[in-house]
Amino acid sequence: MNLPDATNDTIAAVSTPPGRGGIGIVRLSGPLAASIAAQLVRLHQPLEHGRARLADVLDEDAGSDASRIDEAVVTYFAAPNSYTAEDLVEIAAHGSPVVLELLLNRAVTLGARLARPGEFTERAFFAGKLDLTQAEAVRDLIEAQTLTQARQAASQMGGALSRRVSPVKQALVELVALLEAGIDFAEDDVELTTQAEIASRIDALTPPLQALEASFARGHVVHDGLTLAIVGRPNVGKSSLFNCLVERERAIVTATPGTTRDTVSERISLDGIPLELVDTAGLREGQNEGMGDGLEEAEQLGIHRSREALADAALVVIVLDASQPLNDEERRLLAAVEGRSALVAVNKCDLIRNLPEVERPLPDCGDLPVLATSALTGEGIPALRERILELATGGAAAEPGMLTSLRQKQAIAAAMAALADAAQANAASIPHEMILLDLYRVLWALDSLTGQTTPDDILNLIFSTFCIGK
Repeated sequence: MNLPDATNDTIAAVSTPPGRGGIGIVRLSGPLAASIAAQLVRLHQPLEHGRARLADVLDEDAGSDASRIDEAVVTYFAAPNSYTAEDLVEIAAHGSPVVLELLLNRAVTLGARLARPGEFTERAFFAGKLDLTQAEAVRDLIEAQTLTQARQAASQMGGALSRRVSPVKQALVELVALLEAGIDFAEDDVELTTQAEIASRIDALTPPLQALEASFARGHVVHDGLTLAIVGRPNVGKSSLFNCLVERERAIVTATPGTTRDTVSERISLDGIPLELVDTAGLREGQNEGMGDGLEEAEQLGIHRSREALADAALVVIVLDASQPLNDEERRLLAAVEGRSALVAVNKCDLIRNLPEVERPLPDCGDLPVLATSALTGEGIPALRERILELATGGAAAEPGMLTSLRQKQAIAAAMAALADAAQANAASIPHEMILLDLYRVLWALDSLTGQTTPDDILNLIFSTFCIGK
């Protein structure tokens, strides 16, 4: 895949975050990168591929009395042995926004243009240095907030997803070639493949695609994270459990019911999975969607937001009081989460430890997982974390080459649908020409995953989400 001629100019951008820092980098890529860099600074030695050179940044506005205003290190990578497969130069100076802006403006006056978001990686993609899954992983690595996210992105950058797809594509191409050859020799009454062999080859392609599609259950959660709402009636210990999961006193806890008047959220990492925990106001019995029921306006608004958080959350933890029987509000709450990813934490289990078994409340929570917890003693908190993690990932284990975005999942789903159509056509003894149309749809879907057949508007959308300078 070649870079379009329209973009074979030289681009420049500041590649470090905005603001002041210990170091700042101006990056140039394109045919004029080396010559522009040589004019931007006073090099102590000529540029050489893969070598760092000391240089001075001069105050050229001072005319003949130009003096050094900063020092820099200039590194040159000659095409095609660079990130973009073009001549690429990185000028590392002290991270003064003024100096970096000076270098960037001079580069533009010398023939470069300002880079679009993601244009350096886009050029690497068009030059064949990266496929589309690897290019997406570059962005994911930059945006990673947990070590697990960074590891997953690094694995994708190394081509883990592409390597999972490659054997499937190879087997598919072999089947396509076999059917094409059979069509070419049809006039000679030479049968190169049977209906049974076609079915066998199609069946062999299905399991790896199914496994790949199933990897999305964990891959997208690691990539995007989830929201978890902690809900229940007042004074059951929601905020205390919230603080236990956050591992600090984030929410105010008192013995007075209704202390939490608004939702409180905090981002945590649970075994590398990013979760946004939402502590909610207590849901009082008899208080439904309307405002009223004798509650203060602030608490009414808090309860309304609790219900919104409950509706929006991907995961729900319903907190019950181990020392109290279920009330009608809690029964409605349990019914409301039926079929959703939810579990029940029966909190304050330390209060009933010494009670006879017959005196302990036994909540009927249907099919929902139930765990005994004590925010006071920490009992059951590790088990609660584990069950939340199971809910978040659907029990899927970590593996290399997982699907991480909806775009990737849709590509595999399209491939599987086309493959199923091919299997059905073969079973119905449809001519090979028609089966080939379905198999080419499979091939197109797999190619769209790696970017070989991805439309330009999709590519533009993907690279526009990158930061400038990458």
